Amino acid sequence: MRRSEKANRGVELIPSRVDVVARAEVPLPLGVVDKVGAELDTRLDHRVLDLRKPSVRAVFELRAELLRGFRDAFVADGFVEVETPKLLRQGAEGGATLFRVDYFDGVAFLAQSPQLYKQMLMGAGFERVFEIAPAFRAEPSDTVRHLTEFTSLDAEMAYVDSAEELRSTIESLLQHALHATRTRLRERENPLADGVPVPAVPFPRFSYATVEEWLGRPGAERDLGTEDEKSIDARVQVDRGTPFYFVTDYPSVVKSGTFYARRYDDRPGTTGYFDLYYRGIELASGGPREHRLDRLTANLTAAGLDPAMFAGYLEAFRYGMPPHGGWAIGVDRLTWLFAGLSNIREARLFPRDRYRLDP
Repeated sequence: MRRSEKANRGVELIPSRVDVVARAEVPLPLGVVDKVGAELDTRLDHRVLDLRKPSVRAVFELRAELLRGFRDAFVADGFVEVETPKLLRQGAEGGATLFRVDYFDGVAFLAQSPQLYKQMLMGAGFERVFEIAPAFRAEPSDTVRHLTEFTSLDAEMAYVDSAEELRSTIESLLQHALHATRTRLRERENPLADGVPVPAVPFPRFSYATVEEWLGRPGAERDLGTEDEKSIDARVQVDRGTPFYFVTDYPSVVKSGTFYARRYDDRPGTTGYFDLYYRGIELASGGPREHRLDRLTANLTAAGLDPAMFAGYLEAFRYGMPPHGGWAIGVDRLTWLFAGLSNIREARLFPRDRYRLDP
């Protein structure tokens, strides 16, 4: 080591020897240290080389700190981390988006959500639980924000009868987790630290009926599409200038496939379900669940599902189930958005979509 005015830190290392521990083939399929870019497919085809880039590593440091921040926030708020099965007899939202797999002499499905097990745990006395785990969705989407394998952060709370209690809990957890994430990334001199927002709470709430009026279709009862979400976000930015906001009180017909969503007797045709948005991208979805066995069974039938296929799930409701509710947050979407990436595939080490199973 010797002093050097040209070196960034005022000193430079002078090697006395160089040992080759593993010889690399040449030429490399993509640049690692130079400024020459490569197409995303090329980068993902040779992902190990791509992951050597400091700018790519910074993304996964951000992701790791997000997960650490959320775990700390959940534990501080009295939640218990759980693990639920990923091989299921049936799905939480019907069979259209399930991956079917051979299971000995029968058939199983990869979990699209831990939804049913989260609810069952409410009946077992686990009053606050969360899980960070992979989920699988067989949607033939080919967009910059969809994957077939993704990481979901799920939570469930017992003795909840109000969607507002769920929303305020999400706000508190997000604020805690994002503040911790940004602080730790700054300590590590991660260049993505300042892209992590620390939101002021509470977030604005806009009812489904209100946003449908903004879209010029009052009384409509259909799910929001990508262009709808862009239009809503443009209106929110003009009126409120906030990146985080909720769309609340979805109609029952929009959530008809979500059989576990609670329908309110005093508000016919309406659920307490809501979505959390960040700059027009849905981050989280949730609401109060149906805890009454007769209503839950009726919802299953109305959704075109056979209650007999959900016998293990329904049994948990036969012996006393408290009012409860929960939500799910997409970890990949958080990483994608806060890192300022062009494609959600860049937010996973080895992404999976309808065309990619390698490497």
